Amino acid sequence: MSHQPIAPVAGPASAAASVAADAAAVVPSVPVPLSSPAVMPVGAYEPPYYAVVFTSVKTEAAVGEYGETNERMEELVKEIPGYLGMDYAGSPGGLSVTVGYFRDADAIEEWRSNAEHRAAQKRGRSEWYERYTLHVAKVERSYAFERSHGFEGGPGGHG
Repeated sequence: MSHQPIAPVAGPASAAASVAADAAAVVPSVPVPLSSPAVMPVGAYEPPYYAVVFTSVKTEAAVGEYGETNERMEELVKEIPGYLGMDYAGSPGGLSVTVGYFRDADAIEEWRSNAEHRAAQKRGRSEWYERYTLHVAKVERSYAFERSHGFEGGPGGHG
C-alpha cells in the first residue's frame, strides 16, 4: 500500500466525513442544504481508485449516541493511509447514501477491519439501521467541473 500523498486530478478535495467500508458504517444523520457554500463533492483523483457506496435507512432509534459515534468515525477514517474523502446525500424520506473514496483495496480493508469501526458496525446492525447495502467499485475514469474555473477534465468536455 502506498503511503504517498495523493493529489486530486482536478477540483478541491472535500473535508471528509465518515465512510462505509463494510456492511454497517456510520454516516452523517443530517443532510447539508444544497445552497450551502460549504457543499463540495470530493475532487477527481487519478484512477484507478475505489468508491465504497453505502446506502441505508436508519431506525427511529438512530439518535443520541449515533451522532457521537459518527463524529468519532469521521476522525478515525481520516487516519487511514489511502483514504481520499467522502460524499454524502440524504433524502427527505430517510434514504442516506455515502460514497467513500480510497486509493486502493488495502486502505478499504484497513478501514473495514479497524476495531473501533467494527464495534460501530455491530452497533449499527443492532440499533441504527433498518436496512443497508454496500457496493465496492473500482473507479476507472474520473474528472471534475467547477463553474468558476470551467471544465477541468475529460476529452471534448464529456469525460
